[in-house]
Amino acid sequence: MTVSGDSSETVSTDMIFEPILEHGVFRFDSSVDHRKAVFPSVSFKNSKDREVPIVSHSVPAYIPTSVCLQDQQVVTFEFSPGTSFYGTGEVSGQLERTGKRVFTWNTDAWGYGSGTTSLYQSHPWVLVVLPTGETLGVLADTTRKCEIDLRKEGIIRIISPTSYPIITFGPFSSPTAVLESLSHAIGTVFMPPKWALGYHQCRWSYMSDKRVAEIAQTFRDKKIPSDVIWMDIDYMDGFRCFTFDKERFPDPSALTKDLHSNGFKAIWMLDPGIKQEEGYYVYDSGSKNDVWISRADGKPFIGEVWPGPCVFPDYTNSKARSWWANLVKEFVSNGVDGIWNDMNEPAVFKVVTKTMPENNIHRGDDDLGGVQNHSHYHNVYGMLMARSTYEGMELADKNKRPFVLTRAGFIGSQRYAATWTGDNLSNWEHLHMSISMVLQLGLSGQPLSGPDIGGFAGNATPRLFGRWMGVGAMFPFCRGHSEAGTADHEPWSFGEECEEVCRAALKRRYQLLPHFYTLFYIAHTTGAPVAAPIFFADPKDSRLRTVENGFLLGPLLLYASTLSSQGSHELQHILPRGIWLRFDFEDSHPDLPTLYLQGGSIISLAPPHLHVGEFSLSDDLTLLVSLDENGKAKGLLFEDDGDGYGYTKGRFLVTHYIAERHSSTVTVKVSKTEGDWQRPKRRIHVQLLLGGGAMLDAWGMDGEIIHIKVPSESEVSELISTSNERFKLHMENTKLIPEKEVLPGQKGMELSKEPVELNSGDWKLNIVPWIGGRILSMTHVPSGIQWLHSRIDINGYEEYSGTEYRSAGCTEEYNVIERDLEHAGEEESLILEGDVGGGLVLRRKISIPKENPRVFQIASSIEARSVGAGSGGFSRLVCLRVHPTFTLLHPTESFVSFMSIDGSKHEVWPDSEEQIYEGNNLPHGEWMLVDKSLNLRLVNKFNVSQVFKCIVHWDCGTVNLELWSEDRPVSKESPLKIEHEYEVASFP
Repeated sequence: MTVSGDSSETVSTDMIFEPILEHGVFRFDSSVDHRKAVFPSVSFKNSKDREVPIVSHSVPAYIPTSVCLQDQQVVTFEFSPGTSFYGTGEVSGQLERTGKRVFTWNTDAWGYGSGTTSLYQSHPWVLVVLPTGETLGVLADTTRKCEIDLRKEGIIRIISPTSYPIITFGPFSSPTAVLESLSHAIGTVFMPPKWALGYHQCRWSYMSDKRVAEIAQTFRDKKIPSDVIWMDIDYMDGFRCFTFDKERFPDPSALTKDLHSNGFKAIWMLDPGIKQEEGYYVYDSGSKNDVWISRADGKPFIGEVWPGPCVFPDYTNSKARSWWANLVKEFVSNGVDGIWNDMNEPAVFKVVTKTMPENNIHRGDDDLGGVQNHSHYHNVYGMLMARSTYEGMELADKNKRPFVLTRAGFIGSQRYAATWTGDNLSNWEHLHMSISMVLQLGLSGQPLSGPDIGGFAGNATPRLFGRWMGVGAMFPFCRGHSEAGTADHEPWSFGEECEEVCRAALKRRYQLLPHFYTLFYIAHTTGAPVAAPIFFADPKDSRLRTVENGFLLGPLLLYASTLSSQGSHELQHILPRGIWLRFDFEDSHPDLPTLYLQGGSIISLAPPHLHVGEFSLSDDLTLLVSLDENGKAKGLLFEDDGDGYGYTKGRFLVTHYIAERHSSTVTVKVSKTEGDWQRPKRRIHVQLLLGGGAMLDAWGMDGEIIHIKVPSESEVSELISTSNERFKLHMENTKLIPEKEVLPGQKGMELSKEPVELNSGDWKLNIVPWIGGRILSMTHVPSGIQWLHSRIDINGYEEYSGTEYRSAGCTEEYNVIERDLEHAGEEESLILEGDVGGGLVLRRKISIPKENPRVFQIASSIEARSVGAGSGGFSRLVCLRVHPTFTLLHPTESFVSFMSIDGSKHEVWPDSEEQIYEGNNLPHGEWMLVDKSLNLRLVNKFNVSQVFKCIVHWDCGTVNLELWSEDRPVSKESPLKIEHEYEVASFP
């Protein structure tokens, strides 16, 4: 293979390898010298496991090639056509990753989209499913920024600064076997306390202890199951960590005591940013102990976050971690049950990179890499903060399992914390993406995750919220959360129909808690995922590899509709080979997922409860049984105290249940047990699934043999037919949750309408006519880069009618005047008009021309339609202001370049903040946003005779490239116009 460099072509060579850890695991390095130069592993639970070869006579099935270019190590794997890629950690967009490119650089990615390439966590890991179903895992074991390029079928290309090793796992016979092998390197998920598998209710923020108590009591009054209430940042005194607001949260111990008595746990937020303020005990203590990250000149780095100017603990250093852990220990004494680590990418306000400078200095432990700059430790900062928090909770009470939730993470962080998918949006696209995002995290070693149910930003509609709760109640981590300034997003906030669906969804979860808890025990002890893509049931079946609206929970399969107008029963359910029997809890509803149980399986169910504390081992236990083709089934149940570490010392019970049919009788019994616990005295309710929701029931005592008499084949067929007919009739008569439109201008603009999509040639655009006619996202299809992505009510591509920021034009509802879809090679276009007052309209035509599909064009104008005669037919003073907000994927490697009318060349970098160009300094009809890391440029060409001013404005992770017309009145005969276009080209 040949790779082009700046001045010559460099030939890549096979990497050298050695077996490590266990059979089928190999370490690859570019050379012996590179092997000596690598840094210690932070992902491995024991970094020495990566360094010590084992005795093995096997050789790898796939040997990557590598080449070093400009201090970058480029590694390439080649696989046969039909290979599928998964993993890459916390990523948005499609489940199967072919065609995508990811950059591992932990980023505060509020309101991310399907094309966002860097989110809050970094997992330089690809799960490779070969056409045969055999599976291989590829880990680039580097903490540095890493590009994972999967844009070509069957090709993995990894680019990161030298030197780093590649670790491969397999190929093994199944993806589960690969994940289990991976866990032997990076560790398994911590064993969560059982209460953490209940429903969590959160908001930014419940502003007082009274409001928290009111929320908790409403759950109990409405009999909606829930176990946890969360306190966001506003509980603090001026956003100072480890403090409480004296007026709104005067007695946190009393609050947590009341919550505990009502069956609730309390989780509180802690951020890494510590307010720089003498007299604040945390700042004074940290300064005395010298735990802050320093600038390149050795002074503590100061960055602005919620409290204002902040210092940041250096969690790479054991002294700092111990200091933090002891603060956590004291904090827990207030009755704190769990801790939420947020903003730990680390996020920093008011800087274009959205984080701290890469040349900041960390005094890391030798076994982590020693003293290094921030670019080395950036991606593991959040994981090390979570580790320190976890260790602090262990110090506080060794008889309780810590529960930590972290926003930022790295591969291996599942050892210390759960995670969620960050600041998502309340729309149907994000509901759909949430399934794949949870699955990708599970395929990357992190099984304890979930989204903000209902969406964090914006207002969900009743149907969107109910549908999201339906599927969210089946995710491993189940939490509702919403942004400040939005409407209430509790399960009862959307009307009776939605409330009833939410109640049913959460009752399902609580009945399935014995199954969830068992799955987590298996994940903790073996590394198997909790939620897995449907193709795990048959990795050879290519039909299953792109299914994105369903997943497996062990042998339980569910399908959920993520389309507003379609119920789950109306979907085409692609099932794996074998027997899959539909069932429900007599709660079927079009807005709830459809459930199936795999033939040959037994799962355990509990009676419905309102919180985990109500469960008792003496409660009746239900066994749901689905026989395979041979009339057999098996399953296991893990039980312990639900907290603490007794399970590591034998204080638990694992029961293996089996079922077998002989003639017309099915017997269910215990085949074996594990653990020291005695079997509780309890009744067993066996439900034998027949198909179509029909089942047979039998009762007995746990541990005894239970017999079920099976009717004749004709009688069984009749039962199935009757059940199917009843289900069909029920679903036809049960309506979807009604939608309710949010009034225009309402705070937290409703996000769940479907944007208009233009998708032709090189471009895919999403436009929202109902608020500003804005372009919400701009994706360049060949490169896979989303150059622009915004929230629905601000930023994106906006246009104004005045010189003031966000003057008329950016929030009004636009009418779609004309929509031409691409037919027979004609151009695809959209014409919008918005009334900006005073008899004026802002008209915009967005088109992708057939003669040049590499570009998309925007022709905008302010036109006078009904200007009064008293003004001489002229309007007020107006200015057409084009205001796109482009996303910076690599802020430190991006700049704006152009040649001005006077022939001078300009490069405008982020540290210049805002620059204005007029007269002969104007770009000569063309300027471009360059990303040197991508070697791409976004070229914006415009009619220079229409543009009187250009502005470059750098902000936190974004840049505006503004085009301004002259400032004058308009008449019907003299509109203001700006015509321009965008194209992506390579940057040499």
